[in-house]
Amino acid sequence: MAKEGADMTEETEYMIDKTVGKEAENVESSGDAKEMRAVILAGFGGLNKLRVTRKPMPEPQNGEVKIRVKACGLNFLDLMVRQGTIDNPPKPPLVPGFECSGIVESVGENTKGFEIGDRVMAFVNYNAWAEVVCTPVDFVYKMPDEMTFAEAAAFSLNFVAAYMMLFEVANLREGMSVLVHSAGGGVGQAVAQLCSTVPNVTVFGIASCFKHAAIRDSVTHLFDRNIDYIQEVKKISPEGVDILLDCLCGENTGKGLNLLKPLGTYILYGASNMVTGETKSFFSFAKSWWQVEKVNPIKLYEENKVIAGFSLLNLLFKQGRCSLVRSVMDKLLCLYDQKKIKPVVDSLWALEEVKEAMQRIHDRGNIGKLILDVEKSPTPLMASDSTETSEAGEEEEEPEGDNDSKERMPFIH
Repeated sequence: MAKEGADMTEETEYMIDKTVGKEAENVESSGDAKEMRAVILAGFGGLNKLRVTRKPMPEPQNGEVKIRVKACGLNFLDLMVRQGTIDNPPKPPLVPGFECSGIVESVGENTKGFEIGDRVMAFVNYNAWAEVVCTPVDFVYKMPDEMTFAEAAAFSLNFVAAYMMLFEVANLREGMSVLVHSAGGGVGQAVAQLCSTVPNVTVFGIASCFKHAAIRDSVTHLFDRNIDYIQEVKKISPEGVDILLDCLCGENTGKGLNLLKPLGTYILYGASNMVTGETKSFFSFAKSWWQVEKVNPIKLYEENKVIAGFSLLNLLFKQGRCSLVRSVMDKLLCLYDQKKIKPVVDSLWALEEVKEAMQRIHDRGNIGKLILDVEKSPTPLMASDSTETSEAGEEEEEPEGDNDSKERMPFIH
């Protein structure tokens, strides 16, 4: 596992000023309610671009809800934001994060439907990794009484994306087949659970071998990501699959299109193959782009195949489809109340442990969702797990090994 550091203008030995922890403990007693802790991305690059600091607390504007955050979701997209590999990212410094859960602390003018004290989960257009966020009321949803804050932070983005791809884009129906990459991740587990709500749906999951024991019961057939899964799938289903969900891109795009049945749908919803090292790699980007099979519309016409893309955040923040997303959330919460779906939480991390959490998701070591628990105290790292920093400011490399040895925290069972 390579741990490549990035140069910084100031030294961050543990990514947080040593005084911040003491200040955070005394924030309420000091009476200073105008500041909060937040994760700051100082610039695009490696893990050392992240730090926890204090910044002014936001106040709700017209139509907004102010939320005292309890938990935040961490997604692979956040790694791409940190590296600067997404299109048109905001200029740093910025607070990352797109989803959170917490308690309503106040509401702005002309804000209806929520009261102080309501337990909520929300989408945020950045700024989620902080003790307090403000976001438009259209992006806020009440939590079920039985749902924990960690579950809520693991629920909104993963399950809404999975539901919309399966049912809104691909029109999943009884007797169909679905192949999902990264089946052990948050979206992959959401896809598997939602497929189980439809009779006789066959789910082919692709995941790292060390995850198989934990997720085997969630899918119909499970394959190692390092084998020729195309041939393995065709042994079971010679015609291929009806729906293929791809968060990898690169060479998997062409493989996915070739695996589709007639009238099948391929959906790209990520590009994690572009992330290899800790910092942005032009080579990885170019390789992934080059490996994408150039789509010929005439070939799609002749073979009766559909290719689609899906970005939930763009749908919300750029294309204004918040009413559609709310209707999907209502359906999902009904399924949750019926105990047909339940978010899978991999592990909880303090804000100050965001570097370690990001490294875990970079290593593809998670099963389910990684959560930043705002109220959690940092866990002292074992000596063997601590990050060594070279004189040049770069983290020393460790020999690559089995992902099983990369766990820094126990799973949350």
